[in-house]
Amino acid sequence: MNSLTMDDFRYRMVPVDENVELSVAVAGAGPALVLLHGFPQTHYMWRHVARELVSRHTVIVPDLRGYGASAKPAELDSATYSKRTMARDIVRVAESLGFDRFGLVGHDRGALVGVRAGLDHPSAVLYLGILDVLPTADSWDVLRGVDAKVAWHMYLMAQPSGLPEKMIKAVAPEFFGSFLDAWDPNGSTFAPAVRQHYIESSVDAVDSIVADYRATAGTDLAMDLQDRADGSRLTMPVGVISQDWGSQLGFDAASLWGAWASDLTYEPIDAGHFMAEEKPTEIAGFVSRLAERAGVSSAQP
Repeated sequence: MNSLTMDDFRYRMVPVDENVELSVAVAGAGPALVLLHGFPQTHYMWRHVARELVSRHTVIVPDLRGYGASAKPAELDSATYSKRTMARDIVRVAESLGFDRFGLVGHDRGALVGVRAGLDHPSAVLYLGILDVLPTADSWDVLRGVDAKVAWHMYLMAQPSGLPEKMIKAVAPEFFGSFLDAWDPNGSTFAPAVRQHYIESSVDAVDSIVADYRATAGTDLAMDLQDRADGSRLTMPVGVISQDWGSQLGFDAASLWGAWASDLTYEPIDAGHFMAEEKPTEIAGFVSRLAERAGVSSAQP
């Protein structure tokens, strides 16, 4: 597999569950900041943003369970890849590195893990940054009509185990590559080696990636709906930064997130979905503003 690593980061395998270890990259000094990647990517998507933040933070960048160099446990039940399980993984990673509190920023799938961490572990998450995704329950609510074709892969991977995995494996490089191309409006965000890394890493993880998405249509959705019914909210400062894809589907992302977060800022950005690689300086600035809003001093560990 074409595996890429971030310069000047130390790598280690961190146990988080029975027979499950996450590959984690760490660098810098100061308060902990965890960065979680999206689909179809690995921790490597944060390389540019992390470089701008390591002078002020201990930057912790894992591959999520089921992705990259992390363990890919078989989907034994609906909990194996639930966002509750994946959020617990991240809390255990931070604890293993000596941090019981940390800032958390996620893109796409990683942001959904971050939201669940914020709901389940509010004392651990100092602030939460969300890049270009909607809450799970709201995602399914707004996807309707022909415009919902943008999320066709979510419906495919929501199907029972067996058929979606077989279909994707039949054309896996083309399947994963199609998202890297379709969601990169300028077609210039990824160098060939980076694009190949994401495709090969995903091809190696079809079963676990499908299980991750299947959970979003099942157990994760049930958790979000229960939280909404119970009035549960994210109590830490929350920042959302997103392209304006909501206008296509007829929703206001700021309002949807506002229903989940008591202390929310929303920032639009003129970028594609892979904004952390397309405009890393802007994303690093977004993270820094969020940390300052949370009262996190970058000068103190």
